[in-house]
Amino acid sequence: MTTVIRAVAEKPVVIFSKSSCCMSHSIKTLIYSFGVNPMVYELDEYPNGQQLERELKALGFKPSVPAVYIGQDPIGGANEIMTLHLQGK
Repeated sequence: MTTVIRAVAEKPVVIFSKSSCCMSHSIKTLIYSFGVNPMVYELDEYPNGQQLERELKALGFKPSVPAVYIGQDPIGGANEIMTLHLQGK
């Protein structure tokens, strides 16, 4: 879990994604639409992607992507992000 913790410390908004995941694409598009420039880790293209994916699963992200962190806090995956968006938060 150390790798994930180091990764989320780099930027205020971090998204763990896969380039082939349509839900990851939707969440990235939504976050970009707010003018945010997140750090995006494409796990299927990142050298340590499999290790990061295992850590995300151990942290409770199921499925492992998309996984969104804001201010080093785990916000959640696609369901949680869309729920927050629909609630205007």
